[in-house]
Amino acid sequence: AILKKGSLVQKLYEKNKIYERHRHRYEVNPDYIKLLEGKGLVFSGRSPDGVLMEFMELPKHPYFVATQAHPEFKSRPMTPSPLFTGLIKTAKMRKK
Repeated sequence: AILKKGSLVQKLYEKNKIYERHRHRYEVNPDYIKLLEGKGLVFSGRSPDGVLMEFMELPKHPYFVATQAHPEFKSRPMTPSPLFTGLIKTAKMRKK
């Protein structure tokens, strides 16, 4: 996926291009992308050809990230997915 600069996902991965396992059985209907973006949803990761939305987030929410990928497949006890560590860090900060 090509990650949008400045997005939460890009900050979590600390990269502009990532490779996660996924299986696109569902996708965002292209007819609704502009409408959703107009309401504040950010598509923060797209397929290299720009056609498929692979990550999305709500910037005004403390931690709202969704993905087509399966980050659990590459996570390991000592090297968890950046999406998981980001969720835990956000929850921990909000608890204080």
